[in-house]
Amino acid sequence: MVPEAPLRDTKNGPVVDGEGWFVVNARDSRWREMGPLGAYCNFEGKRRFPNFGINLNVLGPGERIGMYHRENAQEAFLVLAGECTLVVDDQERQLAAWDFFYCAPGTPHIIVTAEGQSAVVLAVGGRGRGVGGGLRYLVSEVAARHGASVAEETIAKKLGRRSAGGSRPCSRQSGAG
Repeated sequence: MVPEAPLRDTKNGPVVDGEGWFVVNARDSRWREMGPLGAYCNFEGKRRFPNFGINLNVLGPGERIGMYHRENAQEAFLVLAGECTLVVDDQERQLAAWDFFYCAPGTPHIIVTAEGQSAVVLAVGGRGRGVGGGLRYLVSEVAARHGASVAEETIAKKLGRRSAGGSRPCSRQSGAG
């Protein structure tokens, strides 16, 4: 039998503090504000989930989930509310509530919000992709129009979140539904 993982209350919300199953409400969970990358909640404590990552992202006008990239793992995105723009293979696709994007391994992509758009997006991605996960940030004129392209192709770790210049705890209860 798998035990229930303990939750620990912090000033920024409850976090899982061990192995096992758990239930936590996203409104109550720990959120991080990332400047131009919006805000996100990943439901993880000090230990990352071993097989996949999951983030609930709240994007205001002109924000983005990261930088245009590709990686060796599959990812999936579900727009829960609002509208956003998917840049995939240097093409723009408009997404709205309940649109689902399956991203096969190696597919260049990023999700952004244009002026007048905002969105709540659930993002899930595989882990265990080998050294560096094959993560590569790519140059894209289309993504650059949204501030989501690097100037030069790179394999820098976590550039997408780091490019925002840091994060701070926040509460996105209103954006989360």
